[in-house]
Amino acid sequence: MEFMKNPAQIENRSMEIIAPYIKDLNLSFEETKIYSRIIHAAGDVDYAPLIKIHKNFIESAKSAILRGANIFTDVEMVRTGINKRALKKFGGEVFCKVADDDTRELATRENITRSMAAMRIFGKNLDGAIIAVGNAPTALFEVLRLVREENILPAAIIGVPVGFVGAADSKAELAKQKKIPFITVEGTKGGSSIAVAALNAILYLINDSRN
Repeated sequence: MEFMKNPAQIENRSMEIIAPYIKDLNLSFEETKIYSRIIHAAGDVDYAPLIKIHKNFIESAKSAILRGANIFTDVEMVRTGINKRALKKFGGEVFCKVADDDTRELATRENITRSMAAMRIFGKNLDGAIIAVGNAPTALFEVLRLVREENILPAAIIGVPVGFVGAADSKAELAKQKKIPFITVEGTKGGSSIAVAALNAILYLINDSRN
């Protein structure tokens, strides 16, 4: 059986297959790249009309990375997937506290999820940073509370938690707020791989060397 083996050829062919599904969305060049990578990561063209990008998200996220901003994630799967070598060139690091002792203690004490507790502990460190939530709606709800009640101002939020309890609601709340540029996916779709795809797409828009 013949099949493609070259990574670049596989990726290029994937983008060719995706292109017809987003051609009528009036996307910019950079938005097209992000949409394509998200759809590619999902293997699902039904994402095309569900992806929502705030008008300032790309510029704000790129500027944050270029000035060495850190990235804070809700789960290890997101942290692991981000191209940390590419990010390090600009001085940024990726942080996740979901498995830390103080996070577990706070979650137990307050009867909340560990991802939510982690964002609460990050607190002021989220100012000027990029937040990538791919799994836990509670983490996104907590970030939005910090923005609303404690004037925490991240540079950008990637909010794509997945699931049937809270995910759609948390993303709808993200899309309603006016303070922070964001990218999200409407409804129950999302996940760690989607958050990673969106973040890495921004890195590749800055430098497409992939290393």
